[in-house]
Amino acid sequence: MFWYQQPPRSGLKLIVSSTSWSHNSYENGYSEAKFEVNRESTGYALMTIKNVTPKDEATYFCSASDH
Repeated sequence: MFWYQQPPRSGLKLIVSSTSWSHNSYENGYSEAKFEVNRESTGYALMTIKNVTPKDEATYFCSASDH
């Protein structure tokens, strides 16, 4: 599972990748303290944005892969 952020008038930025068999891997500038990912099973994932501020304004996307 991959989570992306797209701020207004900007391109997609990868926040975190999550697999069912390993820890979450955060990109530079992003952390679990702000973007918490809960992966309870291979068919379910939830990202929570903590302490939301105006800087967090964006469209957020998730994508999945069988690979």
